[in-house]
Amino acid sequence: MMSIPKRVGVVIIGRNEGDRLVRCLKSLVEQSPQLIYVDSGSTDDSVNVARSMGAEVVSLDMAKPFTAARARNEGFECMKKLYPHAEYVQFVDGDCEVATGWLESAVVFNDNHPDVAATCGRRRERYPDKTIYNMLCDMEWNTPVGETKACGGDVLMRVDAFENVQGFRADLIAGEEPELCVRLRAAGWKIWRLDQEMTLHDAAMTRFSQWWKRTMRAGHAFAEGAYLHGASTERHWVSESRRAWIWGLLIPFIALVLGLISLKWGALFLLIYPLQVIRLARRNASQGNHSWIMAFFLVLGKFPEMVGQAKFFWRLYSGKQGRLIEYK
Repeated sequence: MMSIPKRVGVVIIGRNEGDRLVRCLKSLVEQSPQLIYVDSGSTDDSVNVARSMGAEVVSLDMAKPFTAARARNEGFECMKKLYPHAEYVQFVDGDCEVATGWLESAVVFNDNHPDVAATCGRRRERYPDKTIYNMLCDMEWNTPVGETKACGGDVLMRVDAFENVQGFRADLIAGEEPELCVRLRAAGWKIWRLDQEMTLHDAAMTRFSQWWKRTMRAGHAFAEGAYLHGASTERHWVSESRRAWIWGLLIPFIALVLGLISLKWGALFLLIYPLQVIRLARRNASQGNHSWIMAFFLVLGKFPEMVGQAKFFWRLYSGKQGRLIEYK
């Protein structure tokens, strides 16, 4: 059997990541020298840095619509040409540092579980205490271990499984990883999350507007995921989409109608929001004092999620190409 470094190709995607890309590459050089960096129009020194650190560089044609899904697919195709013997591909975002020993642990786990197509671990935020938005990211990624429905952008995948489902949908501007996992599970594969450090992420979110755009992107992903796979037995992201419309639009509309009849009744109806915050905080009491912050932003997030939903349907029915919703 080949050594683990030769069995894994790594596909890194990024744009103008600066020092974050340097940390990413440094964390991977010793774990696997088979590195592919896919650059999406960087104006900094990312391409030269990647080459100097031993990575093969794929520069995307930015005349074509860009998505992270397309970047990962093109990186994968390059990896297959350069390293046809690779059994696994590790996808990682250029703003993430990969934990020492992660690739070896993930490969060993997959070798012992031939029905698992995708394996991920713990993604942590590098500076969770720097801003409230970074903290929310760190809490969001603290998901249960074991068999799961979806992975994120950092994941180790079997090459044959990835090829069998024809990779990512290149036209998706968000939510491409969970959508891929829907197809993998439909093909009989499992997705697994290990209780092990995988990547250290640098969200670099310092402004409310960044959080708003990131949450709006999630709403867009919910809408498109439900549109593509909502009719399947697992009802992919149908409930998430429904909640966005109920809390982000329907309840304010009812409150407005009631307010036209009586300002008192309209105001009383809006009390459903603080009551929902209390309910969610109690449900997530294990988060300690952070449970209230998390609950508040979960409720507030339904508004940008609803906007993201509306953007998807506007794009769908107008026939216009979707544009990335970037928060940094």
